[in-house]
Amino acid sequence: MTDALLSVRNLRTHLGDERDPVRAVDGVSFDILPGETFALLGESGCGKSMTALSLMRLLPGSGRIVGGEVLFQGRDLLRMPEAVMREVRGGGIGMVFQEPMTSLNPVMTIGDQIAEAVARHGERHSDGGGIRGRVLELLDAVRIPDPARRLGEYPHQLSGGLKQRVVIAIALAGDPALLVADEPTTALDVTIQAQVLDLLRTLQRERHMSVLLITHDLGVVAETAERIAVMYAGQVVEQATREAFFAAPRHPYSRKLFDSLPSMEKRRAHLQVIRGFVPSLRSEFTGCRFAPRCDQAMDLCREQAPRWDDTDGHGTLCHLYPLHLGAGVGESAAMVRASAPAAQPDGAADGTAGEALLDTRGLAIYFPIQQGLFKRTVGQVRAVDGVALCIPRGRTLALVGESGCGKTTVGKGILQLIHVTGGRVLFEGRDLTTLSGAELRRRRSEMQIIFQDPVSSMNPRMLVGDIIAEGLVAQGVGGDREAHGRRVATLLDQVGMPAESARRYPHEFSGGQRQRICIARALAVEPKLIICDEPTSALDVSVQAQILNLLKRLQDELALSYLFITHDVSVVSYIAHEVAVMYLGRIVEHGDVETILGRPSHPYTQALMSAVPRVAEEDGNGEGRKIIRVEGDLPSPASPPAGCHFHPRCSRVLPVCLESYPASTEVSTGHSTRCHLYDAPGHLGQIEDSET
Repeated sequence: MTDALLSVRNLRTHLGDERDPVRAVDGVSFDILPGETFALLGESGCGKSMTALSLMRLLPGSGRIVGGEVLFQGRDLLRMPEAVMREVRGGGIGMVFQEPMTSLNPVMTIGDQIAEAVARHGERHSDGGGIRGRVLELLDAVRIPDPARRLGEYPHQLSGGLKQRVVIAIALAGDPALLVADEPTTALDVTIQAQVLDLLRTLQRERHMSVLLITHDLGVVAETAERIAVMYAGQVVEQATREAFFAAPRHPYSRKLFDSLPSMEKRRAHLQVIRGFVPSLRSEFTGCRFAPRCDQAMDLCREQAPRWDDTDGHGTLCHLYPLHLGAGVGESAAMVRASAPAAQPDGAADGTAGEALLDTRGLAIYFPIQQGLFKRTVGQVRAVDGVALCIPRGRTLALVGESGCGKTTVGKGILQLIHVTGGRVLFEGRDLTTLSGAELRRRRSEMQIIFQDPVSSMNPRMLVGDIIAEGLVAQGVGGDREAHGRRVATLLDQVGMPAESARRYPHEFSGGQRQRICIARALAVEPKLIICDEPTSALDVSVQAQILNLLKRLQDELALSYLFITHDVSVVSYIAHEVAVMYLGRIVEHGDVETILGRPSHPYTQALMSAVPRVAEEDGNGEGRKIIRVEGDLPSPASPPAGCHFHPRCSRVLPVCLESYPASTEVSTGHSTRCHLYDAPGHLGQIEDSET
């Protein structure tokens, strides 16, 4: 495109040894127009971030660009001297990195860090107030409250959302024409994610700026991008406008990504998965790189690399299209979502709830705030404050809420891994808070946990077989070492791993495989309850589908109960039977999954559900829904607001909300909420619900 702001042609980037390189970017081409949001979409390891680093010439020491051209405003960035390129970085192209904490210097104030970028690139854009004035202007532009006070704060004093805003302010210091945003919302809660995406859209509109958005989230792409390129194994395999892509994804890989998405409609079926793994980029490819994992692969796909087909403006790197064999392939996104496999027998999944396996009553977990030489207690962090939950046998209760609301602390308190301040934890009618020593240890065999990060939850120096058998050894069950070996082999088979995995170390496996090993370890002692703490949050959508399928199958076969801790609403819609919404240590709403996701009552739940990026609305482009903005951050549990804890962030606050915490109100059968809008007959919440 002659009017493109950025034009990338046949970009190739290699890493490592020149004799056996990793071909991280292999022939990538695309254009970004002025004022456009262009998305690079794909799974981890496909080359998205390496493409962005190549554009900026910020490759690691072992990296090198071996071919292609990158034209920015008509100039080839790959041929510029480094001194000139430094002016382009920040001045012409700004970059927002994935993890804000690692992007910021922990020993410099945020004011100094933004000033550093201003001094380098942005003082010429000031309105006359000098560097400090420009810094305050940028902090105000990214909607950081009380910017003058924040200037002297350090990164660790800011929440995740505020840190990301500071990184965006630094990227904007030179008033760039193009902003590269590398997974800018991946580590953020859904409400903060909505704020950051809205901020990026506003800044783009006000500054007439282009955005290169790098993400693996189809929902974010649907709501943000105007054009999309899908990457796989270092190549762009599909490129189209947002409307065309979501109406009819063409490449088999793109279609598999849609098939892998969890949703309410698929809850009685298995999610589609992409078999196998992304090929090593050290390989010399002769055919299509996706062929080993493709259900539609032909002999031609394995023998000859496909050519780019762009006859109608919707480009695809696939043999199906030049041969006109893709006529029935490009179904609409809506058809893809509806085409889940036939419903499987799902006894535990949607049957009626049985007797309670776990019942917490008034669970409270406080952490003392101590000061002085003698550690005098001066306050309490009320991490969990009167939580009541009930999980029947063979059912899944999802516990959702923002980071810091106390979800993980509830899970640890149930397992008695941390001291419980008050309340009762009844497991099969027995109060776990009264047990200790050997009796508690025996009970723990019936309750297990799957942690969020499989890497940090396994000893890297232990073989996988020993890791899985560790619970058997600790409990003194399962017989001798030979019997443990047989049990480990059975468990590995149960989670879809080969028996020889027992003789390997954790680092030799992919993220999804490591999570399967953690599930096998949890199953070793034959538990009745498993606490799943964000078990899929770090996984790509296709690997996530494999883990969710596995968890549902195990629940059906073994009648397991799950406490599923997550902030991913799509996962909740697929796997949960009931949902409890948590805010600042307390449950604010509880009910069955269809009610909570479809007809939420509490203003916080409504905002939470409205903020979730959706792949599909009726028009296929993610537009048309109303997002309820929740401004600000979660208050500190050390000093919660008086009255209803949510009132400082609530758009429907009443005078009584500032005075007293609301009691639990039953909105409908099995559906309760804690909100003053529902206190009495003819309440405001009921009136609004009837109007909608």
